[in-house]
Amino acid sequence: MQFLELKTRLSNFLIFSTKDIEKIDSAFHSQRLSEWQEKKYIRKIKGRYYLFSDLEINESVLFLIANKIYSPSYVSLEMAFSYYNLIPESVYGITSVTSKKTNNFKTDFGEFIYRHIKSELMFGYKLVKYGNHNFRIAEIEKAILDYFYLNSHLKTENDFTEMRFDEKEFKALVDRSKLNRYLAVFNNKSLEKRMKRFLNYIDYA
Repeated sequence: MQFLELKTRLSNFLIFSTKDIEKIDSAFHSQRLSEWQEKKYIRKIKGRYYLFSDLEINESVLFLIANKIYSPSYVSLEMAFSYYNLIPESVYGITSVTSKKTNNFKTDFGEFIYRHIKSELMFGYKLVKYGNHNFRIAEIEKAILDYFYLNSHLKTENDFTEMRFDEKEFKALVDRSKLNRYLAVFNNKSLEKRMKRFLNYIDYA
């Protein structure tokens, strides 16, 4: 199979894998991938995942990559805070949560960081449309709960201050009733106590 045929057949793919190619051509030889990389037709992300070199890399594409290369997962934690403008600074790495083991991958496109949560806590994310694709990202309420759940040391006003949350954005964007509904699903008394302290801190900041 020639490269132009591959690109035509995979024109609806932003990120593709060797399995996607094999569905088109079961006799495909992986040596071609090395040749196409040398010619800068394609770029390797990691493992069996690739993208076409002329694809514009932006935040949405990075989120799609994050979802794809380690699934099931969704973007959350610090990256979601940045997405919702809850924190002022840019974030190092694309942070996600997953029901698989904690992992991280350093690639030419940046670092992709995954934190493990229980499978029953894999909820509270939404699908955001990008072209003909959708990426999964935590709703703002779930991103906050994921973060506190995975960072059990966050307990004091000093801890909360160091998070550098924009209180105005928080109050404008966060649905408190949804936050409490999601919190109940965690069924974690320690988390509930810490969230109560944090919300009191936000209310009087």
